[in-house]
Amino acid sequence: MQQIIPESTSPISPTLQTGVRRLGINPNHWYVVARTSEVINKPLSVTIWKKAIALYRDSTGKVHALEDRCPHRQVKLSHGQVINNELECAYHGWRFNSEGECAAVPYLAANQKLPTCKIHHYPVKEQDGFIWLFPADVEPNIEPLGLPEWEHLNYIATVSVINTQAHYSYLIENLMDMYHGHLHQDLQAWAEASLQNIDEDENSVHAHYTAQSYYKIDKIWSISQLFFPALRRLHPEPLDVSYVYPHWVSTLGNDFKIYCLLCPVNETETKAYLIHFTSLNAFWRLHKLPVWFRRFIKDSLFGAAQKLLDGLVIQDVKMIEEEQQAYLQNSQIRNYELNRALVSVQKLMKTQIEKLG
Repeated sequence: MQQIIPESTSPISPTLQTGVRRLGINPNHWYVVARTSEVINKPLSVTIWKKAIALYRDSTGKVHALEDRCPHRQVKLSHGQVINNELECAYHGWRFNSEGECAAVPYLAANQKLPTCKIHHYPVKEQDGFIWLFPADVEPNIEPLGLPEWEHLNYIATVSVINTQAHYSYLIENLMDMYHGHLHQDLQAWAEASLQNIDEDENSVHAHYTAQSYYKIDKIWSISQLFFPALRRLHPEPLDVSYVYPHWVSTLGNDFKIYCLLCPVNETETKAYLIHFTSLNAFWRLHKLPVWFRRFIKDSLFGAAQKLLDGLVIQDVKMIEEEQQAYLQNSQIRNYELNRALVSVQKLMKTQIEKLG
C-alpha cells in the first residue's frame, strides 16, 4: 500500500508514542547477536531482550546457543569452556550438549544417574559475517534478512557497533528520519531530504525521499571522498530507507547501501550493528581483473568509512539517549512530529507485538 504524504500533518498520538517506548520485541524474527569473528573457542555471553545466552563453537566450527545458566547453581555457563563439543560450567564442571541436556558431571558416583535438568537452546545461523538468533520458542518459518553485498566483490564494507542506553524505537526512528542531517554537519552523506511517499505492509515500512548526495563513486579516486570533505560535490539522488522489522535498510543512489541489524537488550538498552557498503559497480574495468585480486582489494579496503561511520553513530547516540532520558523523566510530554514515516514505524512496532496475541 502506498501512502502519499499530505501537505500538513498532525502530532503523533500521545497514547501511541508512550506505548511504543515500553514495547517488547516480536521473537518470531531473526536478530543479530554477534559478529562471526566474536565467537571463537571461548563462550560468548550475549543478551537479546532480557534473555542471557551463551554462544560457542564446537570442533567442527558450528555455532550453538544455549541459555546462559547452569541449572545446578544458576551461574553463567559463559564463564566456562568448551570441552568435547560441550559447554562446561566453570563452577563444578557440569557439561551440557548443544541441545541443552546435561551430558556429564565429573564427580557423579557409580550409583547416580545424570540429572535430567535441561536448559533452553536456540536456533542460530552464521550468515553474511554475523550470528543470527531466533529467540522464539517455536521453529523458525522465515529466513534471516540477507546481506548479499557482504560477499559480493563489488562492495566495500565498514561495520560500526551501536551501543545505546535507549529503547530500540528511538534508534529506528532516528534511522528512518532523514530530516536530521543537520546534526551531522561535515559527516553527513546527504542534504535537502524531502519525503515523497511511503509504502507499507504488515512487516515493513519503506520511506522514499529525494535528496542531494555529497558522494559520487564514479572515478578511481572517488573513495578518497570518504577522507577529504573538500572533494565532495552535491548532486541529486534518491534516498530510500526501510524498516524491515526488526532491522533497517537504506540506499543512497547507486553508490551506498546501509544496514542496521538490531539486538534489543531491554526497555532502555539497545545494541546494533551498522554496516555501510560502498559500491564499486561503476568501475567496469575492475570487474575484468582476477577474482583473487578483486578479493584482495575488497579485504584491503574493509573499514574504509570507519571514521565517518563511527562519527555518525556517536552523534546519533547522544541524541537518542537524550530522548530516552527525557521520556523517563516525564513520559507525558508530547512530541510534535511532522515526519509521517515515524508514525508508520510506530504503528508497525505496535502491530508486531499485537501479533503475539
